[in-house]
Amino acid sequence: MNHREESMDDHAWTRDGATEPGALAGLFNARANDGDVEGLVALYEPDAVLAAGAVVATGHDEIRRFYTDLLARKSDFPQAETLPALVKDGLALTFARLANGVLSVEAARRQADGTWLWAIDQLKIKPRVEAPPRS
Repeated sequence: MNHREESMDDHAWTRDGATEPGALAGLFNARANDGDVEGLVALYEPDAVLAAGAVVATGHDEIRRFYTDLLARKSDFPQAETLPALVKDGLALTFARLANGVLSVEAARRQADGTWLWAIDQLKIKPRVEAPPRS
């Protein structure tokens, strides 16, 4: 646990992870800003799929490489606006909107220990750019 995680809602996470699917985004933000690649990888199921438009990583090893490269290039991850998770029978859809309008959508699954991990993560859904009106 790091200093950013200590300030998060006590009811949404434990030392071992998110106890509610909506807490994953806050853990992501704290760990990314701390440069904690292993902490980021720990938010995903072992065979999770990560996409940034197209699939870029499948499984912990590829996700680790993706975040190692990303954190080498970027060190500031502003807090995203999180939208309420949709939860049903141990599955959840989580959503976050970045300041630039890009959406992130994830499928999370409740684990046997009661924590939540992402199984699918679509990092970048760019907002639709409206075409200018025709004259």
